[in-house]
Amino acid sequence: MKSLKTLAAALAIIAAPAVFAAVSMEGMDMKATSASQPAARPVPAEIKKIDAQSGKVTLKHGPIENLGMPGMTMAFPVKDRALLSKFKEGDAVSVTFDKVDGLPTVVDMQRK
Repeated sequence: MKSLKTLAAALAIIAAPAVFAAVSMEGMDMKATSASQPAARPVPAEIKKIDAQSGKVTLKHGPIENLGMPGMTMAFPVKDRALLSKFKEGDAVSVTFDKVDGLPTVVDMQRK
């Protein structure tokens, strides 16, 4: 009987770290860091159209790595509409994109 209690105690001591580790890792995001999206980097672009009223700019842009988009011409919302007043159609720019409310959005734009 005494050896049975000793065996049960030994098993409890051995199993405790594994149970603790499983419980403490619950809810942790265990995605590989290499699978995370790349950091936002400026992308070369040309302004094709500015719609200050809707807060959008149409850009012919290179690949947007952090959003997984190839180069194309597309209209984007601009996070800060006041930014549009600094540019005109035909300007060569460097644009930083990110997702805002789930949409690809211009978060910064600088003249080249």
